[in-house]
Amino acid sequence: MHRPLIGVTTYLEPAARWGVWELPAAVLPAAYPRLVRRSGGLAVLLPPDEAERAADVVARLDGLVVAGGADVDPGLYGAERDFRTGPPAHARDVWEPALLRAALAADVPVLGICRGMQLLNVALGGTLIQHLDGHAGPYGKAGILGEHVVTPVEGTLYASLVPGEASVPTYHHQAVDRLAPGLVASAYAADGTVEAVELPGPRWALGVQWHPEMGEDLRVMRALVEAARAKAAASPVTVVG
Repeated sequence: MHRPLIGVTTYLEPAARWGVWELPAAVLPAAYPRLVRRSGGLAVLLPPDEAERAADVVARLDGLVVAGGADVDPGLYGAERDFRTGPPAHARDVWEPALLRAALAADVPVLGICRGMQLLNVALGGTLIQHLDGHAGPYGKAGILGEHVVTPVEGTLYASLVPGEASVPTYHHQAVDRLAPGLVASAYAADGTVEAVELPGPRWALGVQWHPEMGEDLRVMRALVEAARAKAAASPVTVVG
């Protein structure tokens, strides 16, 4: 069976340590590529690059995952920075919207995870809540995941994948405020926070606020991989040489 190639965006850190080395590094929690592999795909990591290269990168992929991480720069959606908003990841804030737009233009299936969902909304013209007070499942203590229930919206792609309530691993303090034109909310938390968004219609584009890579539920990632496999099967094969 063809295993589709799924690109996963990475962090870019000023210093990471391994062995005797401490150097700037592109890094990603191993849970992301592990989830892609468990779901039937092949993972390739996409460190930040020049925005104009995004279309060339996407042309080599069957699917795209925009990973979680730093808060999206509020300047991207015309907002002043809340004092509780974390420092921006400038390289990612340039690279990842370019990847998302290129993937959508090429009908490459897209999954945004946490920051990735928020960035999907921003890239298409939406805005974010910069800090959630009293939300059912934001991060509490640093580095400790929370958990809460999300409820699907009937008739959406997400509801077709996960038709009932699901308890999800979560770590965030920002969320969708104004939905981008064309996006629809496809799941909510008990307090009304948007927990999943998607583009209705033939394009496969889904964002989830939680971290499926930190849980055991493969349904969302398997659906991305299956959509990527179908996309690859429908695309002409180019022979070089």
